[in-house]
Amino acid sequence: MKTRLFAAAIGAFISMALPYGAAQAAPTCEAGPIKIGSVSTITGIVDFSDAPKAAKAVFDQLNEAGGIHGCKIEYTMADDKADPQVAAQAARDLIDNQEVYALSGGASLLDCAVNAGTYAKNDVLSVQGVGVDPLCFNAPSVAPVNVGPYTLTTVMLDYATKNLGAEKACAFIAVIGGTQEAYAGAIADWEKMSGKTITLADYTLPLQGDLTPYLIKARDAGCDAVITNQVEPGIVQWIKTADSQKISGINWLFLAPGYTEGVAKALADSKQPLYIGTEWEPYTEASSDANKEWAATMDKAGLPKTAFSQGGYMAAKVIIDTISGIEGEVTRESLTAALKAGKPLTYPIAGTPYVFGDAAVHSPMKASKIMQLVDGKWTVKTPEWFTLTKPE
Repeated sequence: MKTRLFAAAIGAFISMALPYGAAQAAPTCEAGPIKIGSVSTITGIVDFSDAPKAAKAVFDQLNEAGGIHGCKIEYTMADDKADPQVAAQAARDLIDNQEVYALSGGASLLDCAVNAGTYAKNDVLSVQGVGVDPLCFNAPSVAPVNVGPYTLTTVMLDYATKNLGAEKACAFIAVIGGTQEAYAGAIADWEKMSGKTITLADYTLPLQGDLTPYLIKARDAGCDAVITNQVEPGIVQWIKTADSQKISGINWLFLAPGYTEGVAKALADSKQPLYIGTEWEPYTEASSDANKEWAATMDKAGLPKTAFSQGGYMAAKVIIDTISGIEGEVTRESLTAALKAGKPLTYPIAGTPYVFGDAAVHSPMKASKIMQLVDGKWTVKTPEWFTLTKPE
């Protein structure tokens, strides 16, 4: 009896501490810990482990504090190794053997493309920490907490038009898998919003190799703003090539993967105007109140403070806050129903509310803060969120 009273007291404390949990709700867990999983690319060609590790840190610290009304969360991270077969096996193991109630905090090159159908078939929903492939934003079973490369492409073009005065915007896109249609759709959204037409859209950008012909093509086309989906090494090569070719008069726009300390350091001497869109409150803004709780969570866990860890952190918070609002036993069915109910959840590190909801597609995040690289340091150009209103 004393143990139950103590657990109830801890639960009451946690419900008050969690800002978005319903104080009146009383989730229970008679079957044991609430099982949550994730599928991420951890080994292989990239390492996205910052996201699931951050989610685990959130859950671990919650458990240390007593859980949610005494209910603990058991979190399992699976590595898909950037291999479709391994990704499929990982999802089946989480659903059938681990019996997870939902997924949270995953970051993968191919999890959504491989497993979105499996999740839908089993009515297991995924709050993706970092959505990458197009199906992450176009499936009923997945709703990422990040803006994503496609919406962010529209955001950056919108920023270039409204804030940089771009009249001849161009795009150079590296196509990986089936992403060309998604990027073309993002550009079409911008055209519909702005009333402008993209001056040049090139979908042949290589992942490796000489970029000189592409920059010359942009210069000769008269582009005054160029967006590309290059990641860190490619961005450095792109800007250094622009410098070596003495190209001027073009604003260079990049997506969130380029927002790194490595890019800032490598391009410290460049005077090229370089802008990047974030997916959350800029992680380099250490003094930001919006980053305070996330930063403290990462520091306590001994984890690096990166943009990917922001995604894992927020995805875990979504699951915790959703569970906190469940009245009665937490099961796969009740958690799925709660996520589909679509309660808006607001977090300081994100510019728009997060909603899962019951829909055919999910792309809830629409806001970015734009960073400019100035003398080797990332500078916030939009202290207020730059929010996109996508055309219907």
